[in-house]
Amino acid sequence: MGLKRAKGQFGTETSTDEAALLTQIRWLIRRDMDEVLAIERSSFEFPWTEEEFLCCLRQRNCIGTVAELDHEIVGFMIYELHQSMLRILNFAVAPNRRRQGVGGQMVQRLVDKLSQQRRREIVLEVRETNLDAQLFFADSNFRALSVLRNHYDDTLEDAYYMRYSLRSNEAFAPNNRLADYDAA
Repeated sequence: MGLKRAKGQFGTETSTDEAALLTQIRWLIRRDMDEVLAIERSSFEFPWTEEEFLCCLRQRNCIGTVAELDHEIVGFMIYELHQSMLRILNFAVAPNRRRQGVGGQMVQRLVDKLSQQRRREIVLEVRETNLDAQLFFADSNFRALSVLRNHYDDTLEDAYYMRYSLRSNEAFAPNNRLADYDAA
């Protein structure tokens, strides 16, 4: 299950700084599912079902968080804990709350969980056609490392494998179609 993020839309109700300051990030609980599913359905062409969410969240290493603003769920993130990394499985912000700092605050909370001694990176897959998600994660210092061919079960679409790393001095060598072309 790769990351699926919707095309961005501008929110108009509060400023970016206001939304980020007022947003609380907490663990996802069962009673949040209706609001999470509504965000999921409004965000993706191929949304997860409730059963897919529950199956994923039953895994010992899977965590769900929500962003809450004025007692309303405005975003969610599902991620896995691995020995040396975190892997984002699903992430979305409500269409009317995009580009207000909510998603950035959620990603920053995840970055804050990294440490030099244990988990040093966050990874995810982004659909090739989801330019908004690619740009969002690139702005959050994630880098595309490779293309995963025919990655999704629901389409023949490719995905970009992206990574955020605490190792800031690590050399970046892209592995993409242009790099493959240059090597030939």
